[in-house]
Amino acid sequence: MKILVIGSGGREHAITWKLAQSPLVTKLYCCPGNGGTATLAENLSIDPQDLEAIAAFAKEKQIDLTVVGPDAYLAAGLVDLLQQKGLRVYGPTKAAARLEWSKVFAKEFMRQNQIPTAAYQSFDDPDAAKAYIQKVGTPLVIKADGLAAGKGVRVAFDQDTALQAVEDIMQARIFGASGARVVIEEYLEGEEASLLAFCDGKIAVPMLPAQDHKRIGDGDTGPNTGGMGNYAPTTAVNAQLLRRIETEILQPTMQAMAAAGTPFVGTLFLGLMLTKSGPKLIEYNARFGDPEAQVVLPLLESDLAEIFVNALTGKLEPAKIKWHQGRTAVCVVAASAGYPGSYQTGKVITGLDEVEDSLVFHAGTRREPDGTIVTQGGRVLNVVHLASNIEAALDGAY
Repeated sequence: MKILVIGSGGREHAITWKLAQSPLVTKLYCCPGNGGTATLAENLSIDPQDLEAIAAFAKEKQIDLTVVGPDAYLAAGLVDLLQQKGLRVYGPTKAAARLEWSKVFAKEFMRQNQIPTAAYQSFDDPDAAKAYIQKVGTPLVIKADGLAAGKGVRVAFDQDTALQAVEDIMQARIFGASGARVVIEEYLEGEEASLLAFCDGKIAVPMLPAQDHKRIGDGDTGPNTGGMGNYAPTTAVNAQLLRRIETEILQPTMQAMAAAGTPFVGTLFLGLMLTKSGPKLIEYNARFGDPEAQVVLPLLESDLAEIFVNALTGKLEPAKIKWHQGRTAVCVVAASAGYPGSYQTGKVITGLDEVEDSLVFHAGTRREPDGTIVTQGGRVLNVVHLASNIEAALDGAY
């Protein structure tokens, strides 16, 4: 099989790394890829924003399977475009991916299908949003409706912060058109967890539950990021709780999407809050989480390429998807100074060839013509270590 992976982050490096282990795979391409994928696949020089050019390449090279990583491509309809050209692609259609690219749609979907989530209201008028905040008080969570690279959420513990969030998102438009509407929801207390699932449109097979840590500083301090590290499997989700998440959230989601004529095929991500009254859904993602993929995929024993093909043909079998038992994976992100604010790029990275017993997935890197690896993003490297317990995995990663 010739496989094309779309994206340039640590998630795409992890997917490419896992696919490279499959005996089914004969050739890997990445568009645009990064400094890490260049060692496993052929990075393409196609403009990654040019969906027609990507589709033309896939058609010309007779790509057997395209795997779409980032949310922006799903929202732009790359899956639909490839399907129209008769090509096989792993990922949800634009209509199915709306679970991620519209927070308002997702919350209304949860409400209609009795999926446990935080109480909320949505607004397209900033004055009405501010009046609501003043009426109900804080703490609150304010979310931009559209995609915002994982940064469109503000947690406000006081009224001034909440009102400022509305001004930033809806009036200053710091996230552009994504801020035309906002969701304002109750603040949930509990422990966060992430659950990814392989989906074939009818059934969803959960992966190992993970836990993400988003604040920039040690000890959960500083502003939120796209994710500074995580581990899997998380001890916060036991077998009983996992069954409840499947019954109350995952299965109803799959059934409702199919009933609406937009069956979900691809990887579904559940962002969960484990509250005293049970698991509640914070958000959907319509693709592998980043950096969740970086800890979950190294623990996968089964052939990822085979799973993708089975998902596309409606033949997922839970019993055939195996995981390495008694292993824990920890990911620690090395980020550029200044992230999640402004940061410099083009800094030389050394020492990669000295890492022996850990995995290093490239997130924001590029390979120069002379082979030098330099920084090209805020989250630069994902260092992953596997061990028999979380303490050893954490020590190994650091």
